[in-house]
Amino acid sequence: MEYRTEHDSMGEIQVPAEKYWGAQTQRSYQNFRIGTEKMPKEIITAFAFLKKAAAIANFRLGKLDEEKLNAISAAADEILAGKLDDNFPLVVWQTGSGTQSNMNVNEVIANRGNAIAGKHLLHPNDDVNKSQSSNDTFPTAMHIAAVFEIRQKLIPSIESLIKTFKRLERENQGIVKSGRTHLQDATPITFSQEISGWRSMLEISLEQIKTALPGLSRLALGGTAVGTGLNAPKGFAEEAAKAVSELTGYSFQTAPNKFHALTSKDELVFMHGALKGLAANLMKIANDIRWLASGPRDGLGEINIPANEPGSSIMPGKVNPTQCESMTMVAVQVIANDTAVAFAASQGNFELNVFMPVLIYNFLQSVRLLAEGIESFNIHCVSGITANKEKMRYNLYHSLMLVTALNPYIGYENAAKTAKLAFKEDISLKDACVKLGFLTAEKFDEIFHPEEMI
Repeated sequence: MEYRTEHDSMGEIQVPAEKYWGAQTQRSYQNFRIGTEKMPKEIITAFAFLKKAAAIANFRLGKLDEEKLNAISAAADEILAGKLDDNFPLVVWQTGSGTQSNMNVNEVIANRGNAIAGKHLLHPNDDVNKSQSSNDTFPTAMHIAAVFEIRQKLIPSIESLIKTFKRLERENQGIVKSGRTHLQDATPITFSQEISGWRSMLEISLEQIKTALPGLSRLALGGTAVGTGLNAPKGFAEEAAKAVSELTGYSFQTAPNKFHALTSKDELVFMHGALKGLAANLMKIANDIRWLASGPRDGLGEINIPANEPGSSIMPGKVNPTQCESMTMVAVQVIANDTAVAFAASQGNFELNVFMPVLIYNFLQSVRLLAEGIESFNIHCVSGITANKEKMRYNLYHSLMLVTALNPYIGYENAAKTAKLAFKEDISLKDACVKLGFLTAEKFDEIFHPEEMI
């Protein structure tokens, strides 16, 4: 491999000749050989947007000339197009402010911009990082990345699954089945009512996620090192937020209190709480579906789900609820990530949080897993659910909790005696009620209509 010599305030260092990164990136690359978790690509994309936006703001305020603006913009556009992906090698486990990843982007944009210009035009600190600090750019990148991933990937996947459940509700109208509480038989419910509960869980989670979005639209950019805005021209924060909005198509505003924006991460904690709530709901829905599909002969067997792949290496013909298992594992990871997000947000001292890389790594992993997990669950499982009407009817008419319909006629205690006798002697509720002398067979038939108990 060929190398070139780069330098920073600490001196000279050798950098791979074919890469656009510089000295500070190389030092981090050599000093933090920890794990396999790279800085998320979503953060690099967000940095490309904010660096271009910062250049536009500096140009509008007379702090950067048009030639440098064009060079920065061209390099940033190449990052957004994925042309420079192999120039961002740094791991999550670096400085807690994300300084090294900020400088990684600065150096790549400067060196690539210089190559585009055909001369030494840009300096990574003086031009690409003008009016900025890692302390305000990294939290800004966190918010931009979070908004992008939630709006572009997670929300559409939730909406699609809601649409599928609405279709299943329509298709299963009027099918009465046994309800269940405490994993025990309960009074009847329609299958469409059961599905509506799942659908509503997702709708409420979606509402909570949308409620948390405005907080993520507030950007730290303009606070520079400690929130005072040192070395940023007057109006930079507002112009930068305006430029980010123009470039991304989403509405962003400058954070009203930069001291808060640098040191606190409560907007991300709040949003991840909504993601945790979604994960909890998905865990419940996936578990319900695999319980209802259990069997095919020795379980509940009330619904059919798609058979996607063989379920066992030793038991021929076995098919497992693999999409449900995948969805519940995603939920476990997201719920665990919430601990990392909250704990990271609680750390740091005085004017800066220094756990930002690990926080955003876990946050974005949660969004990614939820979006892709929901899409897979929807396509390969939920969309193919059908009702096993015969099994539902069989279970319904063998449920002892149908005895609840007799309460107004024979009283709670006599109804309980009827259920216990039916269970003990393995006879029907009707036979037990008549045997105990509580009702005649004719009267029982007159008042006992499970379909009307919903």
